[in-house]
Amino acid sequence: MQDQVTLFHNPRCSKSRAALQIVKKLGIEPIIIEYLKNPPTSEKIKEIVNKLGVNPRDIIRTKEPAYLEKNLNNQNLTNEELINSIAERPIILVGEKAAIGRPPELILEIL
Repeated sequence: MQDQVTLFHNPRCSKSRAALQIVKKLGIEPIIIEYLKNPPTSEKIKEIVNKLGVNPRDIIRTKEPAYLEKNLNNQNLTNEELINSIAERPIILVGEKAAIGRPPELILEIL
């Protein structure tokens, strides 16, 4: 049996829609979490960052107005401060693995 697939999704984002389409073409019906309506908790973001093996800054969308509004360009912010301020990108979770769907085809590495 395959692990449950969860997609943190933004239906207005073309990359996120493409990631969802890839998953569905594989016959997988993921749990979809629209992260703009239901943002993940700081603990969930920590879990995702750890599964991705990245720094929180690596998943921040720098072109969004909130990036400057929240002063996330400040290089002195700690990882904890960044985690408490973000919910980003189409991210897919499968068991203990995670992938950022940018570009969307990257999710195939863990499916």
